[in-house]
Amino acid sequence: MVLVQKWTTPYCAYLPNASFQVDVIHQLGRFRSGHNHRATSCVIRSEHVTETSTSSCQDRLGRRQVLAMGPIIAPSLLMTSQTPTSFAAENKKGFLPVTDKKDGYSFFYPFGWQEVVVEGEDKVFKDVIEPLESVSVNVIPSSKEDIRDFGTPQQVAEILIKKFLASPSQKTKLIEASERDVDGKTYYMFEFTAQAPNYVRHALTAVCVGNGKFYTLTTGANERRWEKMKDRLHTVVDSFQIFNA
Repeated sequence: MVLVQKWTTPYCAYLPNASFQVDVIHQLGRFRSGHNHRATSCVIRSEHVTETSTSSCQDRLGRRQVLAMGPIIAPSLLMTSQTPTSFAAENKKGFLPVTDKKDGYSFFYPFGWQEVVVEGEDKVFKDVIEPLESVSVNVIPSSKEDIRDFGTPQQVAEILIKKFLASPSQKTKLIEASERDVDGKTYYMFEFTAQAPNYVRHALTAVCVGNGKFYTLTTGANERRWEKMKDRLHTVVDSFQIFNA
Protein backbone atom coordinates (compact mmCIF):
# COMPACT_ATOMS: atom_id res chain seq x y z
CA MET A 1 0.00 0.00 0.00
CA VAL A 2 1.29 3.42 -0.94
CA LEU A 3 0.12 6.55 0.83
CA VAL A 4 -0.95 8.90 -1.94
CA GLN A 5 -1.37 12.37 -0.56
CA LYS A 6 0.27 15.76 -0.66
CA TRP A 7 2.99 15.63 1.96
CA THR A 8 4.46 18.82 3.35
CA THR A 9 7.89 17.56 4.17
CA PRO A 10 10.88 19.28 5.75
CA TYR A 11 13.19 16.83 3.97
CA CYS A 12 12.09 18.05 0.52
CA ALA A 13 12.24 21.79 1.08
CA TYR A 14 12.73 22.49 -2.61
CA LEU A 15 11.35 20.29 -5.34
CA PRO A 16 12.86 20.44 -8.84
CA ASN A 17 10.97 21.46 -11.92
CA ALA A 18 12.44 21.18 -15.41
CA SER A 19 14.21 24.57 -15.48
CA PHE A 20 15.62 23.99 -12.01
CA GLN A 21 17.01 20.61 -13.00
CA VAL A 22 18.75 22.16 -15.98
CA ASP A 23 20.11 24.93 -13.77
CA VAL A 24 21.60 22.52 -11.24
CA ILE A 25 23.22 20.37 -13.92
CA HIS A 26 24.50 23.53 -15.63
CA GLN A 27 26.10 24.78 -12.42
CA LEU A 28 27.73 21.43 -11.75
CA GLY A 29 29.12 21.48 -15.27
CA ARG A 30 30.65 24.91 -14.68
CA PHE A 31 33.34 23.33 -12.50
CA ARG A 32 34.78 21.74 -15.61
CA SER A 33 34.84 25.05 -17.50
CA GLY A 34 36.48 27.02 -14.69
CA HIS A 35 33.38 28.97 -13.63
CA ASN A 36 31.77 28.92 -10.23
CA HIS A 37 29.29 31.68 -9.62
CA ARG A 38 25.77 31.45 -8.28
CA ALA A 39 23.08 31.56 -10.96
CA THR A 40 19.42 32.20 -10.38
CA SER A 41 16.78 29.61 -11.11
CA CYS A 42 13.09 28.98 -10.76
CA VAL A 43 12.18 26.53 -8.01
CA ILE A 44 9.00 25.10 -6.56
CA ARG A 45 8.85 25.45 -2.81
CA SER A 46 6.93 23.03 -0.67
CA GLU A 47 4.78 24.22 2.20
CA HIS A 48 6.77 24.75 5.40
CA VAL A 49 6.12 22.50 8.34
CA THR A 50 7.63 22.37 11.78
CA GLU A 51 9.03 19.37 13.54
CA THR A 52 5.99 19.25 15.80
CA SER A 53 3.62 19.57 12.84
CA THR A 54 3.77 15.93 11.79
CA SER A 55 1.40 14.01 9.54
CA SER A 56 -2.28 13.68 10.29
CA CYS A 57 -1.70 9.97 10.55
CA GLN A 58 0.30 10.57 13.70
CA ASP A 59 -2.34 12.89 15.09
CA ARG A 60 -5.18 10.43 14.57
CA LEU A 61 -3.47 7.21 15.49
CA GLY A 62 -1.67 6.27 18.64
CA ARG A 63 1.88 5.00 18.45
CA ARG A 64 0.74 1.41 19.01
CA GLN A 65 -1.80 1.66 16.22
CA VAL A 66 0.76 3.08 13.81
CA LEU A 67 3.35 0.46 14.67
CA ALA A 68 0.72 -2.25 14.34
CA MET A 69 0.25 -1.20 10.73
CA GLY A 70 3.84 -2.20 9.95
CA PRO A 71 3.30 -5.97 9.50
CA ILE A 72 0.37 -5.23 7.19
CA ILE A 73 1.97 -2.49 5.13
CA ALA A 74 5.51 -3.85 4.76
CA PRO A 75 4.62 -7.15 3.03
CA SER A 76 2.46 -5.34 0.51
CA LEU A 77 5.32 -2.96 -0.22
CA LEU A 78 7.64 -5.88 -0.70
CA MET A 79 5.21 -7.55 -3.08
CA THR A 80 4.82 -4.43 -5.18
CA SER A 81 8.56 -3.84 -5.02
CA GLN A 82 10.82 -5.36 -7.42
CA THR A 83 13.26 -8.23 -7.38
CA PRO A 84 16.41 -6.98 -5.64
CA THR A 85 19.79 -7.22 -7.33
CA SER A 86 23.47 -6.95 -6.34
CA PHE A 87 23.77 -5.43 -2.84
CA ALA A 88 20.00 -5.58 -2.42
CA ALA A 89 20.10 -9.33 -2.92
CA GLU A 90 21.75 -9.74 0.45
CA ASN A 91 19.55 -10.43 3.42
CA LYS A 92 19.70 -7.37 5.67
CA LYS A 93 17.90 -7.88 8.95
CA GLY A 94 15.53 -5.02 9.69
CA PHE A 95 15.54 -3.71 6.11
CA LEU A 96 13.43 -4.19 2.99
CA PRO A 97 14.74 -4.01 -0.58
CA VAL A 98 13.52 -1.79 -3.39
CA THR A 99 14.53 -2.24 -7.02
CA ASP A 100 13.33 0.04 -9.79
CA LYS A 101 13.88 -1.85 -13.03
CA LYS A 102 12.62 1.01 -15.18
CA ASP A 103 15.09 3.61 -13.92
CA GLY A 104 17.78 1.11 -12.94
CA TYR A 105 18.50 1.48 -9.22
CA SER A 106 18.10 -0.38 -5.95
CA PHE A 107 18.48 0.29 -2.23
CA PHE A 108 17.34 -0.81 1.24
CA TYR A 109 15.08 1.07 3.64
CA PRO A 110 14.31 0.32 7.32
CA PHE A 111 11.41 -2.02 8.04
CA GLY A 112 8.36 -0.04 9.17
CA TRP A 113 8.88 3.00 6.96
CA GLN A 114 6.03 3.65 4.55
CA GLU A 115 6.15 4.64 0.92
CA VAL A 116 4.58 8.01 0.23
CA VAL A 117 4.15 10.01 -2.96
CA VAL A 118 5.97 13.34 -3.05
CA GLU A 119 5.82 15.52 -6.14
CA GLY A 120 9.21 15.77 -7.82
CA GLU A 121 10.66 12.65 -6.20
CA ASP A 122 10.93 9.22 -7.82
CA LYS A 123 10.53 7.32 -4.55
CA VAL A 124 10.12 8.32 -0.91
CA PHE A 125 9.90 6.15 2.20
CA LYS A 126 9.42 7.73 5.61
CA ASP A 127 8.75 7.05 9.25
CA VAL A 128 5.19 8.09 10.09
CA ILE A 129 6.13 9.10 13.64
CA GLU A 130 9.50 10.79 13.08
CA PRO A 131 8.92 13.02 10.02
CA LEU A 132 12.60 13.80 9.46
CA GLU A 133 13.51 10.12 9.13
CA SER A 134 13.17 9.27 5.46
CA VAL A 135 14.86 8.26 2.24
CA SER A 136 14.15 9.80 -1.14
CA VAL A 137 15.43 9.13 -4.66
CA ASN A 138 15.46 11.73 -7.40
CA VAL A 139 16.25 10.90 -11.04
CA ILE A 140 16.79 13.54 -13.73
CA PRO A 141 18.20 13.35 -17.28
CA SER A 142 21.93 13.86 -17.80
CA SER A 143 24.13 13.94 -20.88
CA LYS A 144 27.18 13.02 -18.80
CA GLU A 145 28.43 9.47 -18.41
CA ASP A 146 30.33 9.76 -15.13
CA ILE A 147 29.70 11.69 -11.91
CA ARG A 148 33.33 12.86 -12.03
CA ASP A 149 32.45 14.91 -15.12
CA PHE A 150 30.64 17.32 -12.78
CA GLY A 151 33.60 18.00 -10.48
CA THR A 152 35.07 16.70 -7.24
CA PRO A 153 32.94 15.14 -4.48
CA GLN A 154 33.15 18.35 -2.43
CA GLN A 155 32.21 20.59 -5.37
CA VAL A 156 29.20 18.46 -6.31
CA ALA A 157 28.11 18.16 -2.67
CA GLU A 158 28.23 21.91 -2.04
CA ILE A 159 26.15 22.74 -5.12
CA LEU A 160 23.53 20.07 -4.42
CA ILE A 161 23.21 21.02 -0.75
CA LYS A 162 22.83 24.72 -1.46
CA LYS A 163 20.58 24.44 -4.51
CA PHE A 164 18.62 21.22 -4.09
CA LEU A 165 18.89 19.44 -0.74
CA ALA A 166 18.22 22.41 1.56
CA SER A 167 16.37 25.69 1.29
CA PRO A 168 18.28 29.00 1.14
CA SER A 169 16.96 29.92 4.59
CA GLN A 170 18.65 26.93 6.20
CA LYS A 171 22.18 27.02 7.53
CA THR A 172 24.03 24.07 6.02
CA LYS A 173 27.31 22.39 6.84
CA LEU A 174 29.16 19.86 4.69
CA ILE A 175 30.74 17.37 7.09
CA GLU A 176 32.39 14.96 4.71
CA ALA A 177 32.52 14.14 1.00
CA SER A 178 34.10 11.06 -0.53
CA GLU A 179 34.22 8.84 -3.60
CA ARG A 180 33.76 5.09 -3.94
CA ASP A 181 33.67 2.62 -6.81
CA VAL A 182 31.22 -0.28 -7.03
CA ASP A 183 31.34 -2.66 -9.99
CA GLY A 184 33.19 -0.07 -12.06
CA LYS A 185 30.69 2.71 -11.31
CA THR A 186 31.72 5.84 -9.37
CA TYR A 187 29.53 7.17 -6.54
CA TYR A 188 29.96 10.39 -4.59
CA MET A 189 28.93 10.13 -0.93
CA PHE A 190 28.54 13.05 1.43
CA GLU A 191 27.25 13.90 4.90
CA PHE A 192 25.77 17.25 5.88
CA THR A 193 23.46 19.06 8.27
CA ALA A 194 20.69 21.56 7.49
CA GLN A 195 19.58 23.83 10.31
CA ALA A 196 16.08 25.28 10.31
CA PRO A 197 14.65 27.51 13.06
CA ASN A 198 13.06 24.59 14.90
CA TYR A 199 15.08 21.52 13.91
CA VAL A 200 18.39 20.29 12.50
CA ARG A 201 18.41 17.47 9.98
CA HIS A 202 21.50 15.29 9.71
CA ALA A 203 21.63 13.67 6.28
CA LEU A 204 23.59 11.33 4.02
CA THR A 205 23.53 11.48 0.23
CA ALA A 206 24.78 9.29 -2.60
CA VAL A 207 24.91 10.52 -6.20
CA CYS A 208 25.78 8.68 -9.38
CA VAL A 209 25.44 9.02 -13.15
CA GLY A 210 24.40 6.27 -15.54
CA ASN A 211 21.72 5.25 -18.04
CA GLY A 212 21.57 8.87 -19.20
CA LYS A 213 20.40 9.90 -15.72
CA PHE A 214 21.67 11.75 -12.65
CA TYR A 215 20.66 9.83 -9.51
CA THR A 216 20.41 11.31 -6.02
CA LEU A 217 19.52 9.31 -2.92
CA THR A 218 19.23 11.17 0.39
CA THR A 219 18.39 9.80 3.81
CA GLY A 220 18.51 11.46 7.20
CA ALA A 221 17.08 12.07 10.65
CA ASN A 222 16.64 14.73 13.27
CA GLU A 223 19.98 15.63 14.83
CA ARG A 224 18.65 14.65 18.26
CA ARG A 225 18.17 11.08 16.97
CA TRP A 226 21.33 10.88 14.87
CA GLU A 227 23.32 8.66 17.23
CA LYS A 228 20.45 6.19 17.37
CA MET A 229 19.78 6.20 13.62
CA LYS A 230 23.18 6.73 12.00
CA ASP A 231 24.08 3.05 11.53
CA ARG A 232 20.75 2.33 9.85
CA LEU A 233 21.03 5.42 7.66
CA HIS A 234 24.56 4.45 6.60
CA THR A 235 23.18 1.03 5.62
CA VAL A 236 20.56 2.77 3.46
CA VAL A 237 22.98 5.07 1.64
CA ASP A 238 25.64 2.38 1.24
CA SER A 239 23.07 0.02 -0.28
CA PHE A 240 22.26 2.37 -3.15
CA GLN A 241 23.35 1.01 -6.54
CA ILE A 242 22.44 1.64 -10.15
CA PHE A 243 22.39 -0.93 -12.94
CA ASN A 244 21.75 -1.03 -16.67
CA ALA A 245 18.07 -0.33 -17.30
